[in-house]
Amino acid sequence: MSVARQRVLILGAGAVGGYFGARLIEGGIDVTFLVRPGRAAGLARDGLRVVSPLGDVTMPVRVLLADAPRGADEAPFALVVMSPKAYDLPAAINAVAPFVAPGTGVLPLLNGIAHIEHLRARFGAHRVLGGVAHLAATLRPDGVVAHLSPLAEIRYGAFSPGHEVALQALDRAFRRAGVAATLSGAIEQDLWDKLVFLATLAGMTCLMRASVGDIVATPAGERLILALLEECRAIAAASGCAPAEAVMARHRALLTEPGSQFTASMLRDIERRAPAEADHILGDLRRRGAALGIAAPLLDIAGTHLEAYAARRLR
Repeated sequence: MSVARQRVLILGAGAVGGYFGARLIEGGIDVTFLVRPGRAAGLARDGLRVVSPLGDVTMPVRVLLADAPRGADEAPFALVVMSPKAYDLPAAINAVAPFVAPGTGVLPLLNGIAHIEHLRARFGAHRVLGGVAHLAATLRPDGVVAHLSPLAEIRYGAFSPGHEVALQALDRAFRRAGVAATLSGAIEQDLWDKLVFLATLAGMTCLMRASVGDIVATPAGERLILALLEECRAIAAASGCAPAEAVMARHRALLTEPGSQFTASMLRDIERRAPAEADHILGDLRRRGAALGIAAPLLDIAGTHLEAYAARRLR
């Protein structure tokens, strides 16, 4: 199969999958979306619609339903891209499993790192790739993928040799579509770098129910944010993935910017009383820190706060 005709399956056509899938199609990749019946009907009627500061698109797309039988003569997918919420990961794994052939790579675009172990257990370590997406987007009630800011960055790479051809094709397609994409040779470090930042952002904005700017405007706010950031950095370092000082400098700047309205999506989930990815982000990091003997009292407070929210929500 030629590189140009390699097929990519994307689980879902929501904010992340829909946006990056549309850009891959613009870049010449053969993309199919694996979706639920309701989303399939909307895509058949209206096409995939993206509104973005980087260019609006409306396009017809190919879709599959999760329980649809596969044709015996269908070419296999080179990559399966997954971007579910962490609490939906078991169902997502079951949905894509029938489409993972011997040569297929599985590229998750989830926050955190805990999902990597689950995917390796199901599909084998040699099939699982790493991906990090930075995108402010939402799926509107009318089915439109609304990209909310010019930020649209994606990094991906392999933990070990393999799938180079498919990743290189993906990289060329994203670049043709104008996406800030990076084929990374250090994807495990990239995942840890984002986890350190996100755990701090989510922990503090959820705990304080406030934006970064509101927190740092208080007498102790900046000190507490930086203390939590240091706890998260220490766990990453003890795990063999210490963020570089340049990365930490960017984290500090974003997390202490005066007047910033920056919040974690986890806070937005809590404000609408929805499930949150707390255990996958803060819970996983706390368990890793405890196993390494690292004291992280602020991380414990933020994590316990979110555990209590989850328990109360279930009642």
